[in-house]
Amino acid sequence: MRAILCIILALAWLPAQAQSDPREAGLAALGELGVANGTALACRQSDNAGRIKRLVIALAPRTRAWGERFEQATNDGFLAQHQGGATCPDAATVAADVDRLEARLRALLGAS
Repeated sequence: MRAILCIILALAWLPAQAQSDPREAGLAALGELGVANGTALACRQSDNAGRIKRLVIALAPRTRAWGERFEQATNDGFLAQHQGGATCPDAATVAADVDRLEARLRALLGAS
């Protein structure tokens, strides 16, 4: 749980202007999805990890910046889970986070 709190606090430093720029807000949401992916992978939640992968393929623009953001956030989430010594959240908690992030990405990217 402590690792999740650290991740949330780390993401909170994003500049306020990121929320006014749709691209930056989308990248921030994708980063949060990457952290969730890293957590799912570290916790061996293959259903959640597979769902996240499908969402990224369906929603994220296919550019280097978007891919790198997702990959780095996935690595950060994975390492935070292992190095932070936190217990894994249950699959339902991760799935609820994914639901929230999916809705946010769809709204930001105009995807249906």
